[in-house]
Amino acid sequence: MGDVATQVEDFATRLKRRQVEGGLHRTARRTAELLRLVVSQQRMPAHHHAAALLDAVRAVGSRLTAANPSELVVGNVVRRVMHAIREEDAALHLAHTHDPAAAALRGAAGVGAERWGEEGEGEGEGRLGGGGGGAGASAASVAGSNRIALLAPSLHNLLDPALLPATPPSASSSAGTLPSSARSSDGASAPSVSAAATAAAAERRLKHVVIERINDLLEEIDNCQSQVADQALEHIHQNEVILTMGSSDTLLLFLLEAKKRRSFHVVVAEGAPCFSGHKLAASLAARGVAVTVIADAAVFALMARVNLVLVAAHAVMANGGVLAPIGLDMVALAARRHAVPFVVLAGIFAICPLYPQQAGLGNLNDMRSPAGVVDLAELAEWEGLAHLGAAVVAQGQGERGKEGGEAEVARRVAEVDVVNPSFDYIPPELVTLLVTDTGGHNPSYIYRLVAEYYSPHDHNL
Repeated sequence: MGDVATQVEDFATRLKRRQVEGGLHRTARRTAELLRLVVSQQRMPAHHHAAALLDAVRAVGSRLTAANPSELVVGNVVRRVMHAIREEDAALHLAHTHDPAAAALRGAAGVGAERWGEEGEGEGEGRLGGGGGGAGASAASVAGSNRIALLAPSLHNLLDPALLPATPPSASSSAGTLPSSARSSDGASAPSVSAAATAAAAERRLKHVVIERINDLLEEIDNCQSQVADQALEHIHQNEVILTMGSSDTLLLFLLEAKKRRSFHVVVAEGAPCFSGHKLAASLAARGVAVTVIADAAVFALMARVNLVLVAAHAVMANGGVLAPIGLDMVALAARRHAVPFVVLAGIFAICPLYPQQAGLGNLNDMRSPAGVVDLAELAEWEGLAHLGAAVVAQGQGERGKEGGEAEVARRVAEVDVVNPSFDYIPPELVTLLVTDTGGHNPSYIYRLVAEYYSPHDHNL
């Protein structure tokens, strides 16, 4: 685990120094890759394998989130992996409980001997497969049916006939479906395996299926931007005027996908003091999209001519509120005043199970250096202190007086607080629609997505 600890510390240092390049997707992917490495190299105890994996993942997650609390996507990925561990562990135990014959065959076939760290992460047939064909099919079907029981409760799940629990097979029917290879020569069924041995075989299988789930999460992160962009034609129509602010790869791909079939005009607010809107405007103009760059102060004046406000989110809170680049709260208020739809683009992995009241908005924001807003020379001039040193010198006090004047300037400037936050919190009542890689959702529906992708036990790392 020494190499894993080194990589975790290196990534935590880069998070603390804000040196992770590539935006949310790169941060989320690197976090998932580290957790996959942690799971694969975790030494499993004789019992309670799921608890050991949860403790290891939680320890790494706590270290990474403490390095930069404003990177909520790190905690989201950690919670997704912990939820996968709980879900797969419950599915394995349910399969063992409801189909003892299939569990006995899996134990006899030695399925638990597979280890991702020894044979490669791509190996393994089914989540509960392995062994003989009949046994693998039975185990997979049982695990699939039992995983239905782990779905979050909803009216749709209660009324869907396909999700109704099936009656567990009787002992006679289970014995009748055993393959001939599992029977002795005199026709009797194979000797039963003890419950403890069968449970141990299922526990050893846990690490492999968790790694498969992490691979699925990595694939979801990789495909997120393209899946969001595929929905562009549903939201952008011909000859519309679209207002946006900030720079985002997801937003850029979304607009470029719509450009293939639609003609529209994009108004980009420059996003001072970082002026990230200039970068987005240059990228769109280079690809033939009609673009107009405006000052942030002109947003309200132009909102009456806008058909749609389209922005990208840094994070989506459990109540449907959005953390977005600084200045977008003003844009959202102007959009509501003029009844303009305010649409937010975000991947599922950006949905955070925390409420703003839980985390504290002060901890969610990233306070940048005041130098990005104003330098000391301008601040001194605004305070009316720039002439102080010259006035003292003019009174004939020489260099000592000049030094005293500069010290007074420094003292007065030090008393001024300059706040330069990175994000705005946009309450859910200002958001019209959230477009994710699984489709469009109303902010009031986010709590259902939180229940589906996260376990309540993992909200606080």
